[in-house]
Amino acid sequence: MSTFTLDTATSRATPSPVPGKRMTVPGIKGRKKDGTTERPIVMLTAYTMRTAQLLDPHCDLLLVGDSLGQVIYGLPSTVPVTLEMMCAHGAAVVRGSWHALVAVDMPFGSYEASPEQAFASAARVMKETGCAAVKLEGGEAMAPTIRFLAERGIPVIAHVGLTPQAVNALGGYGARGRSEAEAAKILRDAQAVADAGAFAVVLEGVMEDLATEITGKVAIPTIGIGASAACDGQVLVTEDMLGLFERTPRFVKRYDDLATRIGEAVERYAGEVRDRSFPTADQTYRPKT
Repeated sequence: MSTFTLDTATSRATPSPVPGKRMTVPGIKGRKKDGTTERPIVMLTAYTMRTAQLLDPHCDLLLVGDSLGQVIYGLPSTVPVTLEMMCAHGAAVVRGSWHALVAVDMPFGSYEASPEQAFASAARVMKETGCAAVKLEGGEAMAPTIRFLAERGIPVIAHVGLTPQAVNALGGYGARGRSEAEAAKILRDAQAVADAGAFAVVLEGVMEDLATEITGKVAIPTIGIGASAACDGQVLVTEDMLGLFERTPRFVKRYDDLATRIGEAVERYAGEVRDRSFPTADQTYRPKT
């Protein structure tokens, strides 16, 4: 099985042994009461065990996003990401966390053909990773699939607005909902996935006033990324907000500049190796005296 207990005596992986304390789907959904969320939902992406360990104490939700295709594998989009990739990284994130609810993205081509295909893929993801939910893109067209999954015990986070898996059809990554017709369609999408049984919906790259309107009209929590501060929660790609890439999307606030700091640390290491000042006696093994 992918979800096994690690030997903490020999592994760097030492998740806190606090069973039964994870956030739950009802807990996340229940944050929104009577149309408002007093305590916003904190969500970040995680693709590795160690990242999960560092993010887990501070987050309500960890998303194993198909953005790993670009962030981890250097792919041009999320389209080439496979179910095998999602399962491998999802299992690592579950092993590295104990508090946050872990959701795993359904990759392109793993759910669109039919509700039955979606169920088979989602069941595999949940079995192999130990995650608590899956996320899939699409609005009205995917509502029957969301209902099919929810009725069979698979919690679903929906995703509307800018849907990266449909980048070829959309013609790029620009903000959505600029025209009245497109805004009305996104609003219908959000209402449809909520009515179908999704317990939360990601609003990506939509105009601020539209995201605010949707948040006020749907009963489930909205999680914004390039949307509105009025959303019931927020999500970012962790590597973006930590400044690990030179390019920063408009909707990202950089909370650090780790790319520069890592570069400086490696530069110091390389210099010490070349001038033979590393390793020192503190990093080498010598006979005991």
